[in-house]
Formats: sequence, structure tokens, C-alpha cells
Amino acid sequence: MTIQLIPTDQTDIAPLKMSDRFRKEIVYFMSLPDGADAPKLGKDEYWIRLEDSVRWLDDGGFTLVSPLDAESVAEIELSEEQETWLEWMVKNKISTVKVVGGSVR
Repeated sequence: MTIQLIPTDQTDIAPLKMSDRFRKEIVYFMSLPDGADAPKLGKDEYWIRLEDSVRWLDDGGFTLVSPLDAESVAEIELSEEQETWLEWMVKNKISTVKVVGGSVR
């Protein structure tokens, strides 16, 4: 199964098809909506700061902090799919996307 990522801030850009698995992975990248610059988001919408996307691409990975122990941090290498997605985000200056399709588990 596949999902589509539809840019909500760059409506002239075609959606990107991703594996259904990415629906669960996108939460690792989302920016927290608690800052003054945070946009209002609808159901299944995610905000990812463009500068974070650029940094993860440059670094080739991201940091994952355990929700159970803030001192437990892991460096995760980007998968090919994640890298393709971030390249699409950066190239098109996208920071908000809506996830459509696939299965919700």
C-alpha cells in the first residue's frame, strides 16, 4: 500500500507517493506545534521546519530521543525513502504536508 504526501503550503507541487510504513515514521520528523511560528494543522497534517529538513539531509540522519528516558538518544541513519522525501521537501521548500491514503493502525 502507498500513501500520498500532499503539500499544504505549496499547492502547486504534485503529491509524493510513499510506502504505507512512512505514515508511522513521519512523526519522528515533525516539528512541535508549540512555537509562535507553528501553523494551524488539520487532521493528518504535519509541520516540518525547512531548516530541520536541510540539516537532516546534510547530516544523513536524525536524533531520536526515547520517550521513556530523555538521556537515551540514538542517531538514526536516513533510509533511502526518507532521504527521497527530504530532498522533495527541501527542493520544493515544503514545510507542511497532509498524509492521505494507506491504512491507519
